[in-house]
Amino acid sequence: MPWPPVGVARRRGYHVGNLRALLLDEARALLEEGGLGKLNLRTLAARAGIAPGSVYHHYASKQALLAGLAAEGFGEFEAALRSAAATAGDAPIRATALAYFGFARAQPALYGLMFDPAVLADPDVAAARDRVFAVLETAIAQAPTQQDRDADIIHKVALAVWACGHGAASMMLADPIDTEGGLMEDVIQGLEALFRRR
Repeated sequence: MPWPPVGVARRRGYHVGNLRALLLDEARALLEEGGLGKLNLRTLAARAGIAPGSVYHHYASKQALLAGLAAEGFGEFEAALRSAAATAGDAPIRATALAYFGFARAQPALYGLMFDPAVLADPDVAAARDRVFAVLETAIAQAPTQQDRDADIIHKVALAVWACGHGAASMMLADPIDTEGGLMEDVIQGLEALFRRR
């Protein structure tokens, strides 16, 4: 799995060269432990064992820190989808949907942050999101049922899968009772049926 388990920070010893990475690690841990309300720069500095002013050498504001964290999350999300697509065989929709849901379930707070409208307004975050979508779009284009479709239709199919995956992931995270993944499987089967060629 390309991301750390929930609540586990990838701690590094502090030195000047890796302070940015340390801050992102600690910010992620705070986010998973207490949500956005617990994540502030003073608490982050204390947790990282540095002076509060040191944070501002790397992040001018809390919003900049959140954007950096979201961009890192999208990078991991991209890697997860890319890995799934590479081993998908003839079932790229299933493989990428499973990777999508797996990421959202493993890191619910980070996933929520990544799709926060204010955070997505950051150009670097939006670009990172677009790279993830491109992986999904490419995977769908390689599906046997989609290979004779033009690029515009593939793009629309990818948008539909993306929107459905995001909505289903949000529903899954809001329903802690669904521990067996029944909703996830139903949605994947629905997508497969929807985009199966007759």
